[in-house]
Amino acid sequence: MIQGATGGGRLRWIVLLMVTGLVLAGAGLYAVSAFQRLQESSAAAPSVEVISEGKVLPSGSFVLFRNTAAGQGYGMAATVSSADPAGPRTMGGAFCDRVYSAGSKVICLSTNRGLLTSFEASVYAPDWKRLESWALRGIPSRTRLSGDGALVATTVFVTGHSYAGTGFSTETVIRSLDGTTPAANLEAFALLVNGQQVTAADRNIWGVTFVPSQADVFYATAASSGRHWLVRGSIANRTLTAIHDGVECPSISPDGTRIAYKKNTGAGLIPHWKAAVLDLATGTETVLGETRSIDDQIEWLDNASLLYGLPRTGEAGDSDIWRIPARAGSSPELYIEHAWSPSVAP
Repeated sequence: MIQGATGGGRLRWIVLLMVTGLVLAGAGLYAVSAFQRLQESSAAAPSVEVISEGKVLPSGSFVLFRNTAAGQGYGMAATVSSADPAGPRTMGGAFCDRVYSAGSKVICLSTNRGLLTSFEASVYAPDWKRLESWALRGIPSRTRLSGDGALVATTVFVTGHSYAGTGFSTETVIRSLDGTTPAANLEAFALLVNGQQVTAADRNIWGVTFVPSQADVFYATAASSGRHWLVRGSIANRTLTAIHDGVECPSISPDGTRIAYKKNTGAGLIPHWKAAVLDLATGTETVLGETRSIDDQIEWLDNASLLYGLPRTGEAGDSDIWRIPARAGSSPELYIEHAWSPSVAP
C-alpha cells in the first residue's frame, strides 16, 4: 500500500523543510561555483577535443549535454555521437544550466546574470534557431520534452512558494509548445494518495517524465508531510495519483515498462541518493550498485542502461556523466568527461 501523509505530520514537515533548504543551498552553491568556473574558463585552452560550433543537431543518434570542460565553450550545450561518447564534441548554439532534447527540439534552462539575475527557458529548433522563450520564477533544476516535442516540463527552485515565505520549494509547469493548451502548474492538480486527496500547503511536485506515445500521461515526484511518492499524472484530468513510495526524479524507459529514479537511503537529515529501477508491471524495485550519491534526474541511454551526472570531487563547477547497466549488481563506468545534464536522441 502507498503510505499516506498522516501521523507525525508536523515533524516530517520540519524535516522536509530542512532537507529542501539543504537541496536549494546545494543548488545555489553549484550555481555560484559554475559562474566562477565560467569566468576562469573564458581564457583557458579547451581541455577536450572540439570539432566545431554546430550549426545543426546531428542526423544520427547522439547525446546532448552541458559542456563543463575548461575553455570558451564552458556551459554550452554540446553533442557527441552515441557510437563514440568519448570522442570529439560539437558545441551547440546556447549556454544552458539544464538542457534536454527529444531529437526534434532542444529545451534549455539558463541563468541570465547581471545587476538583477533572471532565469529563462528557451526552445530551439535542430538548426539552433530559437523558437520561443519565457521567464522562469527560480533556479533551473529539471526539464524534459515529450517524445513528439509537443510538451515541455520545467522544474525550478523558488522561495516563499509552499512555506509561506519562510522556506523553499519547487515549481513544476507543463507547457504545450504548439499553443493548443495553456501552461499547467502541477500544484493545481489534485494529488491522490490511497484514494484520498492531499490538500496540505506543503505539497511539492517535481521531476516530470513523459510516457512514450501517450500524450496525456506523465510521471513525477510528489511530496507532502515528509513522504515522497511516484505519481502518475493526467493532463486532461488534472490529477496526480500516487503509485509507489520513495521515488524522486523519475525517468521512464524507452519501452515504457520501467522507471529509473534516485532513492534516498541516507539516515538523518543528509540525503544519500542511490540509483534504482521500478518495474511498473510487477512493482519490483532494484537498487543499483553506484555507491556515490546521485543528485540528478537519471536518463535512459537505451532499455538496458542509464546515464547520470556526478560532480568532480575538488573541482568546483565541473562534472562527468556516468553509465550503469539497469540491473542488480551492476557497476558504473565513466561515459562522458566534463559533462552534465545528459539526454539521448535516437
